[in-house]
Amino acid sequence: MKIGVLALQGDFMKHGKILAELGARPVWIRYPRDLEAVEGLVLPGGESTTMSKLLTRNQLREPIHRFAATYPVLGTCAGMILMARRVDDPRVEPLELVDMDVTRNAYGRQVHSFTDRLELRNHHAGPVSGVFIRAPKIVRLGTPVQVWAVYEEAPVAVQDGRHVALSFHPELNGELYFHQRTFFPAHD
Repeated sequence: MKIGVLALQGDFMKHGKILAELGARPVWIRYPRDLEAVEGLVLPGGESTTMSKLLTRNQLREPIHRFAATYPVLGTCAGMILMARRVDDPRVEPLELVDMDVTRNAYGRQVHSFTDRLELRNHHAGPVSGVFIRAPKIVRLGTPVQVWAVYEEAPVAVQDGRHVALSFHPELNGELYFHQRTFFPAHD
């Protein structure tokens, strides 16, 4: 199976390593035509205002919307921000793939980065670890959105239909759980 990773900015290479470890072939997505070869998409962490501008510049907004109507999308940190319905920063034009509103950098600045254990909800896996770097916080969830994990009682991993959004970076500590649940749910 080929899974795309948006490769405009951010640490997309580590997502590729996780996908390869799960048996998928990562494909770097930079232009609309690249989406034709994949069956899932990762929107990695990075700088959300820059990524938003690059999505527009590379004419990826509408192709990602069409793609997301059929295939799963996983967004981590800045990817979560891009997937939101509304963002607290007018410089970010979200893709509106998940019915949620988010606040950028809500867990602090770069120097406040941390790793901590996350409580999973309604899943049979053991505890997982999340790496939070200038992480977004969900401030509103729509009713169809399911919470997968929480940190200090706040949702940090959610699912809306086939799409999954995370406040943190599972790729930085090699956490396979979320990529596997998003793209290979039958193996859960």
